[in-house]
Amino acid sequence: MSRDLILVALSLIAWGIGEGMFYYFQPLYLEKLGADPIKIGTILGITGLAMMLGFLPAGLLSDRFGRRPLIRLAWILGTISTLLMAFAPSLAGFVAGMIIYGATGYVTVPLNSYTTAARGRWSVGRTITLISATFSLGSILGPLLGGWIGERYGLETNFRLAAVLFMVSTVIIFFIRPQPVTSIAPSGHHSGVRALLNRRYVTYLGLVFFIMLGLYLPQPLTPNFLQNERSVGLLQIGQLLSARGIGVVLLNLVLGQMNARLGMLVAQGCIALFSLLIWLGSSFPVYMLAFLLMGGYITARGLALAQGRSLVQVANMGAGYGLMETVMALAIVVGPPLAGYLYSLQPEWVYIASLGLILAGLAANRVYSPVRRADILAFEEKERTEWTQT
Repeated sequence: MSRDLILVALSLIAWGIGEGMFYYFQPLYLEKLGADPIKIGTILGITGLAMMLGFLPAGLLSDRFGRRPLIRLAWILGTISTLLMAFAPSLAGFVAGMIIYGATGYVTVPLNSYTTAARGRWSVGRTITLISATFSLGSILGPLLGGWIGERYGLETNFRLAAVLFMVSTVIIFFIRPQPVTSIAPSGHHSGVRALLNRRYVTYLGLVFFIMLGLYLPQPLTPNFLQNERSVGLLQIGQLLSARGIGVVLLNLVLGQMNARLGMLVAQGCIALFSLLIWLGSSFPVYMLAFLLMGGYITARGLALAQGRSLVQVANMGAGYGLMETVMALAIVVGPPLAGYLYSLQPEWVYIASLGLILAGLAANRVYSPVRRADILAFEEKERTEWTQT
């Protein structure tokens, strides 16, 4: 692993601890501030929208001006927005902080481009899933601390401590080196978004949205479901969220070694089992197993990006990642309000609906995906050959 990948990994571990202390407790804190399930879903959807709108511009800007400036800016804004949430006197102020924090999610585009370019002989799938696993190493400890601190000192304390960890993470990320800008497409090829508007890539984007909607739907209100419908305490919810982090690490490390197409199908199956176990489960060990499997969502995202990378030229990598992240974020925009509506009718309907969507997504991925195993193998071999020559 290169020096820059090590710095990225260390920074993400610190950030993962901080984010894990508050991120998945946000629905509970919103409830404490007076928001009902529909309002919580709407707020989470707006936050997802703020994230979604930044992905494509971030990809285009990183292709044009470089990745490091956008990465640094996201780290700074993430720290500031967390301080705003920590000291917000009202629901409106807290939501403002949430939206700004959500907007910094654009950083996954330049960050994935940065790590892809710095990966050396590694495959794209292995690189993205491994870097994601380092973030999740931090997020294993974060929820444990968040649940314990939240029960004793209030959830607002979690945000304040997270901001301190984000400052440490920001200092580390400022030491990564810049990368050369590859802004010129090969002869005979378009650049930017125009280069991506072909049938295979557009078909792939539609498939990814449908899959990610099913995978994300059961997640936003699960802490509320467990607390309100299954009488699970805040400390135990923190333990479950830590189990999710362990699941992300394990599934990323295992499925990241597979061909990206096969690994994604397995990850989809993991979330289907998560929904089933939360819906029908009645004991803490069952919920623990469910949250381990919940880690498959992050793995599925990484492997979706890895497959899509085989459809774009290196000069358009930022734009390609940006469009894929935008489509996946659209599922985060639509999913929470839909989950809030279903929850308000009957809480269990969230998990029944997600199961149906996930099974349909599995079938669609198996039958209609324009990316096949041979495509990914050919792409990785081409990339390895070019890397060796340079």
